[in-house]
Amino acid sequence: MKNLKKWIPLFILILILISFYLFGFGKYFSFSFLQEYRHILKDLVAQHFVLSILTFGILYVVVAATSLPIALYLTILGGFLFGPVVALIVIDLSATLGATFLFLTIKTTLGEVFQEKATPWIKKMEAGFQENAFSYLLSLRLVPIFPFWAVTMAAPFLNVPLRTFVLATLIGIIPGTFVYALLGNGLGALFDQGRMPDLHIIFTPEIFLPILGLAVLSLLPIIYKKRKKTNGNTES
Repeated sequence: MKNLKKWIPLFILILILISFYLFGFGKYFSFSFLQEYRHILKDLVAQHFVLSILTFGILYVVVAATSLPIALYLTILGGFLFGPVVALIVIDLSATLGATFLFLTIKTTLGEVFQEKATPWIKKMEAGFQENAFSYLLSLRLVPIFPFWAVTMAAPFLNVPLRTFVLATLIGIIPGTFVYALLGNGLGALFDQGRMPDLHIIFTPEIFLPILGLAVLSLLPIIYKKRKKTNGNTES
């Protein structure tokens, strides 16, 4: 019975994911839907600001925990409804909380099974990753080419410590989140012009290269350690 209980959170996440597609909730998370109802949403936020933030935050936690493919849309929506700064804070905390829930769920279910079946080669790779887990994970979070859900689901299998996972996620998603929250902040003007947002804006050189630079900087401690170790072996 105890073993069955630990699987309940995973079953709930899967049920939410299936329900999203089964009942067609995706149609409510589109820019065409937002364009039509944007004034109503803006009025609701103005009248119930705190409640709107709480509702949005809870929704984002669920989306991050279930890996539903609407996180990018919600980030832009958050910037549109609350402005880039408030949206950044709410999304950063909510996404980290949701990802942590998924991380712990996988770690206590599939992660345990994986550890039992892991080969010596996988164990060695895991040990190498753990030694510099924060730097590796931070760089993966910073570079937007790595899907958020994929990094979250891979971390438990590599036995990343919980604290390391939370800190790397909390810090690493800030640049990308802020870029799309800023895009959302100007969404009203785009809609007035009959245009839709460019979802690939983060890959423009002036935005992508600085973020890539941050990712490279986060790997410097690993490079330094490896050089120091190599030099130490050479001297001995």
